[in-house]
Amino acid sequence: MHVVATAGHVDHGKSTLVRALTGMEPDRWAEERRRGMTIDLGFAWTDIAGEQVAFVDVPGHHRFVHNMLAGVGPVPAVLFVVAADEGWMPQSAEHLAVLDALDVRHGVLAVTRADLGDASDATKSALAEIGATSLRTVPAITVSAVTGAGLAQLRTALGQLTASLPHPDNSAPVRLWIDRSFTVKGAGTVVTGTLSAGTIRVGDELAVMPDARAVRVRGLQTAGIDRDAVSGVSRVAINLRGIEPDDVGRGDALVTPDGFTVTTEIDVRLRRGNTDSRADADTAKLPTHAVLHIGAAALPARIRPLGEPEKDLARLTISGRLPLHVLDRGLLRDPGMHRVVAGITVLDVRPPALKRRGAAAARADELMAAGEFVDVEAHVRRRGVVRHRELVAMGYRPATADSTAGWHIAAGELDRLAAQLRDELAHWLAGHPLEQGLPIEAARQRLALPDAALVDVVRRAAGLATADGRVVSAQPAALPDALLRAVNALLDDLAVHPFVAPDAERLRALRLGPAELAAAVRAGLLLRVDNATVLAPGADHSAAQLLAALPQPFTLSQARQALATSRRVAVPLMELLDRSGLTQRLPDDTRYVVDIPSAIEVPG
Repeated sequence: MHVVATAGHVDHGKSTLVRALTGMEPDRWAEERRRGMTIDLGFAWTDIAGEQVAFVDVPGHHRFVHNMLAGVGPVPAVLFVVAADEGWMPQSAEHLAVLDALDVRHGVLAVTRADLGDASDATKSALAEIGATSLRTVPAITVSAVTGAGLAQLRTALGQLTASLPHPDNSAPVRLWIDRSFTVKGAGTVVTGTLSAGTIRVGDELAVMPDARAVRVRGLQTAGIDRDAVSGVSRVAINLRGIEPDDVGRGDALVTPDGFTVTTEIDVRLRRGNTDSRADADTAKLPTHAVLHIGAAALPARIRPLGEPEKDLARLTISGRLPLHVLDRGLLRDPGMHRVVAGITVLDVRPPALKRRGAAAARADELMAAGEFVDVEAHVRRRGVVRHRELVAMGYRPATADSTAGWHIAAGELDRLAAQLRDELAHWLAGHPLEQGLPIEAARQRLALPDAALVDVVRRAAGLATADGRVVSAQPAALPDALLRAVNALLDDLAVHPFVAPDAERLRALRLGPAELAAAVRAGLLLRVDNATVLAPGADHSAAQLLAALPQPFTLSQARQALATSRRVAVPLMELLDRSGLTQRLPDDTRYVVDIPSAIEVPG
């Protein structure tokens, strides 16, 4: 399906023309038909050149411009209608200013009611006005809905228009700006809107913004036909489960969960079209407040210029939350003066705070240097470290970040963090010489990293290792001289009696507490048997060689006598040999040495 907005001042002519093209009545309210004035959005559809085309008929009167904006916001093309007997009107100019601000580039001009007057002047003036906007050159067709003159040519032009429209990304996240919400008996809540991109399927779980309320798609329709799935661009009606009609309405958005960044502050590039009077100081001056229109949403916003006025950059603080992507388009309108202030292109949905003096000017320079700011590397460079899924929700399409724990790190930033981590580890070890290394959480805090998983990424870049939840040096740290002397004294004792582990009194005399023993074990100077028992390195293998000489299997008592030690040492030592696979414990609590000379018979 293709979707085209019908815009222009002449309400009766627009509705009559849509009716003649589609055979459907676009005006939904009796009051509209009675007064010949479109008040709210109307909808109709037909087949043109083998393709289904839906029309969103928008109000022409200036009192209903807010409704008009809700209809044209998500629509990529326009059928601009001017009456031959009335010509170009002030409201035609406002509609054109809206389309120009939204950077709509595809359209057809229909000069209608040709049976009531000469269309040449109206056509000439309309083409001149349109040619100065984003629409540029458009085909102009003179028609009469009453006589049918020109309708065939208009259908041909519309077929050519829809064939030229860019193809939407059907794999993109869904964002449907809701323009209607109502109840269908037996079905519940139904919302409608123009799906610009992405695909919605029956059974999908979506979220209603701005409150992120979870809903499920119960049913889908396009052009009155039930569908299992609908892709953009399409007019679509969606039956939702999980929400009441009063809880959702025009300006809300139905989105893929986590597919967009919900924000109240954005940096934008202003686009002042050729249809406004920049030469007039009153109209060219940027107001401090205006209404921001994006999609079907309309919210008051405060405008803060960034840099010099000619840079056309601003920070918008929005009175509500909107689900946005970078490069989204909208417009600012001053409803009091009935004028479009400017079109906007969203450059950043997570802009930095402007706290210091001169920060606004510096931010403007940064945005100017980045151009449209669609380069994901430029954004990562500014942020330093950004989560992959956050970039996707902002509207970027970054390469995967599997090697960096789901994060993107700016070029050069990883080197800086790696150098800082090496420094932080050195400082930590200098103040904690008996500890193995810097705790990972302490490393995260010192490097100001948003996620502990990033510590491992930085650690690898720094050539460091991890052990027991700490960042450690790849090379063992040197132990203090006093500790080395105490450990050497202990090793002298063990050289005489290899399996007589020092008791608590001996350890106190040597000032070897738990931290000192742990540091010596990490350095490979001692073998930890259990929390209270240490021996010289290699004592486990020496014990296995001695025990291999015993008749196999042997008892704990036989092992204790062979090793010339006490039960205090023999019990944990034998458990260590079991865990190491040097011995095998049997059901009767005897053991045999696993790796023994072949001349010794091993049972079983």
